[in-house]
Amino acid sequence: MSRLAGKVALITGAAQGLGAQMARRFAEAGARVVLTDINAAGAAAVAAEIGEAAVSIGHDVTVVAQWEAAIAFAEAQFGGFHVLINNAGIAAGSTVEATSFEDWRRVHAIDLDSVFFGCKLSLPVMARTVRDTGVRGSIVNISSIAGVIASHNSAAYNSAKAAVRHLTKSVALHCAKQQYRITCNSIHPVFIDTPILKGITDRMGREAGLDKLGRQIPLGAVGEPDDVAWAAVYLVSDEAKMVTGHGLYVDGGISAM
Repeated sequence: MSRLAGKVALITGAAQGLGAQMARRFAEAGARVVLTDINAAGAAAVAAEIGEAAVSIGHDVTVVAQWEAAIAFAEAQFGGFHVLINNAGIAAGSTVEATSFEDWRRVHAIDLDSVFFGCKLSLPVMARTVRDTGVRGSIVNISSIAGVIASHNSAAYNSAKAAVRHLTKSVALHCAKQQYRITCNSIHPVFIDTPILKGITDRMGREAGLDKLGRQIPLGAVGEPDDVAWAAVYLVSDEAKMVTGHGLYVDGGISAM
């Protein structure tokens, strides 16, 4: 496949789950990929699995200096990058009254601030790479259907993911105004079978936990990492060159209820 031929992508949170699967699908589609994760060994293992199209670096997305190091690493390895996937994130479930100040700040630092850091710091390099190579660029921010549909016990997570949705639109309009030839979109997954569900599957048992979550989704099942990975492949491909500022719901129909 060559849907992403000529593109270089930097993917955060790529040691497992959605980030790892996006990296695999991007490489299969012809892209070269830079995998970053606070779990440096995990990112390195996925990069080794992918092969020569992939490299990795340890990266705490809440630290500006580590963003600068990851971006410099991508420049040193591949001369820049065209695609940024802001995927790193954590889940947190607590009501507004029960959420501690510390947890509120932690969730927003990882799930929201990191997206701002990534967009702000990456855009100058991406714009130059796009200009020099003539290959279109893309930012995809992994939000959540929880950024669209609220729940009573996810105050911080709802807040952060909703903010990612709106920040995406602002970045998209900025890129369009600057004529960067860089699109910016968000993906809003429902429950996906990744380690982010570990809390409920450990508590209830894997099958029972997935069944419980699946019953909340009109299509009747929890999603798979590929459901999000293929959505991302589309959004960063030239097939989506007129799609920007959009939130793509990979949600099994739950937002239609």
